[in-house]
Amino acid sequence: MGASEAHRTAETVFRMERARLIAGLTRIVRDVGRAEDLAQDALVAALTAWPQTGIPDKPAAWLMAAAKRRAIDHLRRRRMLERKHAEIGRDMEAQGWTDREIEDLEAAMDDDIGDERLSLIFTACHPVLSTDARVALTLRLIGGLTTDEIARAFLSSEATIAQRIVRAKKSLGKAGIAYEVPRGAERDARLASVLEVVYLIFNEGYAASAGEDIIRPQLCAEALRLGRILAGLVPDEPEVHGLLALLEIQSSRLSTRVGSDGVPLTLTEQNRAQWDQLLIRRGLAALERVCELGGQDGVYALQAALAACHARARHYEDTDWRMIAALYDRLLQILPSPVVALNRAVAHSIAFGPEHGLELLTALERDETLASYAPLSAARGDFLFRSERMAEAAQAFERAAALTRNNGEKTFLLKRAAACRQE
Repeated sequence: MGASEAHRTAETVFRMERARLIAGLTRIVRDVGRAEDLAQDALVAALTAWPQTGIPDKPAAWLMAAAKRRAIDHLRRRRMLERKHAEIGRDMEAQGWTDREIEDLEAAMDDDIGDERLSLIFTACHPVLSTDARVALTLRLIGGLTTDEIARAFLSSEATIAQRIVRAKKSLGKAGIAYEVPRGAERDARLASVLEVVYLIFNEGYAASAGEDIIRPQLCAEALRLGRILAGLVPDEPEVHGLLALLEIQSSRLSTRVGSDGVPLTLTEQNRAQWDQLLIRRGLAALERVCELGGQDGVYALQAALAACHARARHYEDTDWRMIAALYDRLLQILPSPVVALNRAVAHSIAFGPEHGLELLTALERDETLASYAPLSAARGDFLFRSERMAEAAQAFERAAALTRNNGEKTFLLKRAAACRQE
């Protein structure tokens, strides 16, 4: 067997097992940064050994065993340093690691990996970190993305992302965050943070806030993978299934959201025959699970129900916009935010007419938080276009184009403005 084949195999297995290795190591060394370093050491060991000894029958187990040895060696060295600095009169029998302690460590590494991975997710998404730090650390530790990949996805420099991740690890260590899944009210608060991070990762992939690309499929795929992991690890939490349902259904449309020219396609233009029916079925099944758990009014469950209205319509004309408007009414009560209110106005404009939508926009335009929000001007342009007020619609689309930071969206909006001026 050639060295190149052994290297490819080692790197592939490591990518698949990386989160599992870091989760187990973090429980032992209580430091996510150190755990990541030790996992990387295990990969280096495989890259060195496998070309000479051949690929082991159970390569994942080999990596885990190598990681265990490095974790134990690390703890032994740390205990030795502590012993060297101990007071001379300390009882020497209390020093050092016993065989029993090492056995306990190895047993801990072999605990149910679901609990380990869930603990790692809860640690990476701890509210003590800023939202940006939580997103970056989650993509690095759980998603396995490189700092360069994260930087490119969020249009940031690699140095900035690297510093953000380093600071996040230090913040967790300084705060003395327990590596565990919290319970009760604390768990609910932390779970909300975890779901928010996954949701933000998906949204940035589904509708990129800036740059050349309208969508970033890699981020959507990572968020969907995280959602599936969470649903398997926390099977009785309705909002977990609500978020998963939303991600599955929204992912079904990814391949049809952008035309060959890189310009976004509206729901009226998308080829629904190309929507991924397997993802839709998975999403609807997750939504049924939400109903079984009684979580229909959860924030993510309601958004999933909205996505399901589109998924169930074979043609755009079959869409139940009155149902969508009613769902937005409920969502706004639970999540009173300007963005939800804007989406509600869009739904009402289609269900009950553009003039009704314009009335709802009047109040929103007084909200300072939406002053530079491109979708608000885009919505006004659409409502005015459907009201046949073409000159005003063109101005609104041009204002939206000036506000957006996404080049594909800018092109789309300017095309709509030009079409209005030709009418």
